[in-house]
Formats: sequence, structure tokens, C-alpha cells
Amino acid sequence: MDIAIIEVFIILGLTIFLFVTELFPVDKIAIFIVVSLILLGLVSPEEGISGFSNSATITVLALMIIAVALEDNGVIAWFAKGLQRLSILPLLLLVPVFMFITAGISAFISTTAVVIIFIKIIFQLAERYGIAAGKLLLPVSFAGILGGSCTLMGTSTNLIVNSIAQNRGVEKLGFFEFALFGCVFLAIGIVVITIAARFLPSKNASESLESDYKLDELITTLTINDDSPLISKPIKSISFLNTPNVTLLKLIRGSDVTNAPGKYITLSQGDRLVVMADLETVEQISAEEGLTKKKIKKSKEEEEEENLESEIHLVEALILPGSTFIGNTLNSLKRFKLEGALPVAIKKRKNIRNTRERLIRKDLDQIRIKPGDRILLEITQAELNTLENLEGIVILKTHEPFESKNKTRKYITLAILLAVIGLAASGLLSILASSLTGIALLLVTNSLEMNKIYHKVDWQIFFLLAGMIPLGVAMTNSGADLWLSEHLLMLFEGKDNLFVLGALFLITMILSGSISNNATAVIMTPIAITVASGLDLSAKPFILAVMFAANFSFFTPVGYQTNTLIYSLGIYKFKHFFIIGGILSIILCVAGTLLLATLL
Repeated sequence: MDIAIIEVFIILGLTIFLFVTELFPVDKIAIFIVVSLILLGLVSPEEGISGFSNSATITVLALMIIAVALEDNGVIAWFAKGLQRLSILPLLLLVPVFMFITAGISAFISTTAVVIIFIKIIFQLAERYGIAAGKLLLPVSFAGILGGSCTLMGTSTNLIVNSIAQNRGVEKLGFFEFALFGCVFLAIGIVVITIAARFLPSKNASESLESDYKLDELITTLTINDDSPLISKPIKSISFLNTPNVTLLKLIRGSDVTNAPGKYITLSQGDRLVVMADLETVEQISAEEGLTKKKIKKSKEEEEEENLESEIHLVEALILPGSTFIGNTLNSLKRFKLEGALPVAIKKRKNIRNTRERLIRKDLDQIRIKPGDRILLEITQAELNTLENLEGIVILKTHEPFESKNKTRKYITLAILLAVIGLAASGLLSILASSLTGIALLLVTNSLEMNKIYHKVDWQIFFLLAGMIPLGVAMTNSGADLWLSEHLLMLFEGKDNLFVLGALFLITMILSGSISNNATAVIMTPIAITVASGLDLSAKPFILAVMFAANFSFFTPVGYQTNTLIYSLGIYKFKHFFIIGGILSIILCVAGTLLLATLL
């Protein structure tokens, strides 16, 4: 085996390891891949950055920008609003109806954007009508993936596979060329998940916010009154501050703030102690030590303007991929303008290395926020409705939006979306050309602001695609794809073509369950084309097998972003994906193999 092939396999193995363990964000991993390939001479510098100019990458970016406009102008919410009227339906009908509508929208709009909106809608239904969110969130995520697989612009995976195939001389896929297959898969998915919905949890994530976040142990401010026996005493001599039940976070004296104050500091009248303790302990020490208790609400400037009659609400916010808050600590969030809200607790998302949710209370300066984490915020009723202006989060606490969307812009944005779809579907323009035209029209009509693009586009996906494409180039340059294909052909020698197609479908699906669906598409598409060529068969069924299988990573919450988001809500366990998603994956693998074999 050539040394270059070995180097490619090492980078590929490390890439899979980093994706699975999540030691770094996916955008960082992508940059590491590019740099490694260039330094090892596996790609030229020009090839290393070719992913940033690849038509598929730019198309995905353009579609994400259009999705921003659709969400910002209320088009997606408008589509989904009518779902509230379906609350009267029994679960047996509610699940397939939700799945069908989600899939229909996801065929033309970013699946992630659609599912995020549906998360809000489902939590509203859960709060108002008592519908179990756990019965709908997983079906909606699965339906979004299935619906996105019906058209060429439905998912970034489809665009990546088509781009790689074109670069290798394979005829490009049509906009609706595989829609029939996608609709069959969608029908199968709706039937399977509707039957399996009875085994999904009936839990509502919003029904027990206090117990979920253990609100008997919150951050609290204790003010030293003029008759307190603590005055003139050093911290080391105060017994309750030296017990495991109370953690002293900071000392506020006038305008001076001391984080983690030392034990020799002497306390004075008017000092404010920011502590973390349960409510019973706070009540006890407040009465015994002459302290006035008050939960932290706002910054000092905002406190002076506080309306004392305002009622404090607890709001749960889900951190989305691409949020500007990612990488910050809970304490550092207090420096952000959070629409009057103050973060008081954080629940870490589940992942491969952390299979249980972790409620983080201590060492807040060391805990970094990641996508999928949930933050508990305190906010007044007056400011509650403005919180939706915050970018990069989903508010799981339901309330009516404060700012109504401009109806004219909503209709203009919808018309532009339909024009983009029409131009791309008719073949008058490519998806890239039609989506760029759509962006231009959105900007001209003031239906899209550039600052919204900078803040709301999921740049992680863009960098992931840009970083993975050079890895595909390196596999070609080194001959790694040919080496893999030759050994696969040797393994498949004498086997029926149907078996080979099914094996490729299964391998791709398993790989996609461990790493990103886009990364899987980049790795497997060249291999599929080479295997088809070696068997002297049409490449199209093998390309479609990779495309569908890369999307159908239902058996883990890792492979697809929407599954990761709903898994992070804490309603589902890994077994729900592994068992229910696994059954669906097996059925789709068999059905996909049989359907695509008709093209051989």
C-alpha cells in the first residue's frame, strides 16, 4: 500500500474519531483536515481550499440564507401555525399528519430550520393542550430527514453527492429525479413511526422545569443588613460559608465585584454575597444572620430601573448550532445583552462521552456552552415577549411573539421561495443560480438583512462541507478510493448485483450513524462510482444508494443535526433512536436496495 494511501486513511480515521468523540466542534475538525492534507502534500493549497468555492458548498450556503429569510419573516411559522388546530386529533392521526406536513416543507426548505420551528410549535401544543411532546418530536425530526431526501435541494447531502458525481463525469441528477423513491421511503417512515409512537415517552420537557433544573439550589444574592452579626467578620470565620451546602460565588461591594472572594476579606454593611444554595438553607441563614435574600435578576444598571411589581419567570432556552453564545461560559453570558434575561443554570446536552444529562452548578467560569445545551433564564413578564429577538437559541418556554411579522415581507419572501423552486425544478436555472437570484431579490425587497445572515447562518455546516471536500480530493489523488473499491470488488466477487448494492447502502448508513451525513457522502460517493464502474453497471443507483443511506442515520442521534437537537432536550434516551430508528433503518435499507435495483 502506498504511503499516501496510508496517510489518507490515518486522517480519515482521526476524522471519524473526532466526530464521534466531539473533542472539537465540527468546523474546527474541518480546518484541521484541510491543514493536515496540505502539509502532508496530499492536496495542493489550491485543492485544499477548493471546498470554499465548490458549487455544492455555495449552494448549501445560499439555501441556508434563504431559510433565514423564511424564518425571520415568519413564513415557516405561518406554515406551522395551522398545526395548532390539529390538537383535537387522536395521536394515531396526529403523528402521521405532523410527519407529512414536516416532510412536505422540508423538501424545499432547510430541514434543520423547519424542525427548529416545529420544536416551538410542539412545545406550545404541549403546554396549551397537554399533548406529549415526546410523542411528536422524534417523528417530526425523522419526517424532516425523509422529506429532505425527496428533492435535490432538500438536504445538503443531496447537493454534495450530485456535485461529486458531476466532477467524476456522471450525469447530474434532476430536481425531482428521485422524488418517487423519496416518497416511498417517506410513506414507509410514516407507517413505521406511527406504529412505534406508542412506545415513545409521554414526557413533556416543559412540565417540570423546577424539578428538572433542581431549583431548590439556585444562585441567590444575600445582602448584609445594618444589624447583621456578620459585619466586621472575615469570611473564614462565617460557618455557613464554609459548608458544602453553600458556595460563595462573588462579593459585591458598591460598584466593586470580587469573584471567588478570599477567606480573609472582612464583610461590611450593605455587602452583597452571591451564593449558590438550596432554598431551605437560604431561608435559615437569612433569618439567623440578618441577611436579605434576593435572586439575581439583572445587571446593576438594570436593577436600578427595575419595576418592583414585575413578576419573575423562568425560561428555558436551547442553544442552536452556530449560536454566538457557543464557547462562552454561563457567567460570561451576563455580559451579553440577553433582552433583560439573566442566565442562572445550565444543563449540558447528552453526547457520546456524556450519556447522562449534567446539571452544572459549580465552576461556572470553566463550563463552556455547546450546541444542544439548555440554559435556564430569569426574566420579567414585561420583557418575556422580547426574548425571541435573541439569535442562536430556541425558547422552549412558550409565549406569544411580541413582534408581529410584516405581512407584505412574508408574502414577498414566500413568492421568492416559490420562484426559486420553480426556476430550479424547471431547469431554467441551476439550483445555485436560482438560489443566488432569490437572495438578490430578498435583499432588493428589504426582506433580508445582511446582519441577519452573519448571525443566523449555521456556519459550522459551511466549514464542514468546505473542509470535507478536500478529503475527497485527497482520496482520489492518493488512489485511496480506488484501493478501497478494488478490495470491495474482491469481497463482492461472485455476489449478485443486488447484494452489492445492498451492502453499499448498509455500509453508508452505518458510517452516517457515527459521523456527519455530509462527511459520509464525501467519503462514500467516489467509492460508489468506482464500484459501479468496476461492475460495468450504471453509476446512478449506487449514487442514489449513498445519498439516501447517508441521510437515513435514524439509529443514532449523532449523524443528523435535527436528531441531535431533539435528543439534547432530554426527553429521549439513546435506546429510542437505536431501537425505533434502527428498525426503520433496516426496513429502509431493504426497501431502498430493492427499489434502486430496478435501475441496474
